[in-house]
Amino acid sequence: MKTLFFECAMGAAGDMLMGALFELYEDKKGFLDMMNRLISGVEVTAESVKRQGISGTHMRIVIHGQEEGHHHHHEHEQDHHHIHRSLGDITALIDSFALPETVRERAKAVYVRIAEAEADAHGCPAGEVHFHEVGTLDAVMDVTGVCYLLHLLAPDTVCASPVTVGSGTVSTAHGVLPVPAPATARLLTGIPVSTGDIAAELCTPTGAALLKTFSKQFGAMPAGTVLGCGYGCGTKDFPRANCVRAFLLETADSAEGPNDTVTELKANIDDMSGEALGFAMERLLEAGALDAAFVPVQMKKNRPGVILLCLCRPEDANRLAKEILACTGTFGVRRTDCARYALEVRQEPVGTEYGTVRRKVGTGYGVEKWKIEYEDAAQAARKHGATLETVRDAVRKD
Repeated sequence: MKTLFFECAMGAAGDMLMGALFELYEDKKGFLDMMNRLISGVEVTAESVKRQGISGTHMRIVIHGQEEGHHHHHEHEQDHHHIHRSLGDITALIDSFALPETVRERAKAVYVRIAEAEADAHGCPAGEVHFHEVGTLDAVMDVTGVCYLLHLLAPDTVCASPVTVGSGTVSTAHGVLPVPAPATARLLTGIPVSTGDIAAELCTPTGAALLKTFSKQFGAMPAGTVLGCGYGCGTKDFPRANCVRAFLLETADSAEGPNDTVTELKANIDDMSGEALGFAMERLLEAGALDAAFVPVQMKKNRPGVILLCLCRPEDANRLAKEILACTGTFGVRRTDCARYALEVRQEPVGTEYGTVRRKVGTGYGVEKWKIEYEDAAQAARKHGATLETVRDAVRKD
């Protein structure tokens, strides 16, 4: 199993995470070429630097001729990168990127998480949050770059060390705030942290949101064979090397415990027709739910009803809970985060007299099984005037 481990002894920031992943990815030119086509006037380059004698990569972002980290010294209030953006502005921008849909959805999920943390910290609805530092174009590129590199590297699981957050204060658009900043502190809920011995902001809201979204667990690096190691460097020099290390490991499938995390959303419903329920399920699946089902129950006042069950990735839970509230009659949605035992799945094409039909193969925990993809078999049966079982038999004979 391919495992990605982030070592966050010097915290985490979007550019540091992207730099570490960039060092692990082979087609560096291809990645930069794609990133530099996303927004006119925004250039992403990888700069080789040293921090306390350690060589690593700093992802340098130049926006209309101004380098990341320097544009706040200029009086260009209407510059592209200096505008304060809402969540809607940023999600619309990400939707315009010519990247795989999964990359765009993950990048938007990171920003939804940041918006919710900012809203909680400042006492306003998430839709009314106006991003300052994390809404600049360099931050958007950091988030998108990390999501894209994770898509390209395709690890089976992501984990991280406890996060060093630093101490002291940091100057922001909201004024001088304690470290970790309030939104960062909320994003780090449930994550093991320490202050360390450096008085500075080591973990940014962007870094915290990315770790929260992608890391399934936090602790010591798992045992495994090292496939690669990348160093992503920050802009400042400290007494310790200012970098995030990313290890790509080949780890054994765990037969002792779960290897995945999913979220289960539930809602009791007794006031919708079968057609309306079917439409709601279609909406959830189209919106990225892993699975959805209805369980018949007898509800209060002797009414027949259903429990809507929706399985999704944790980073999609808030968005899909809102979808359930919008397209069903329920007034509340329950959430449970679950550890899951999941087989590693791959698709195998099988050539038959009825054409190519895929089968889904699952392996892990000493188990290997496969099943025929229904849509492929059904399409082949319709095309050749055969029965579904005849096509399935042809696949089984292969």
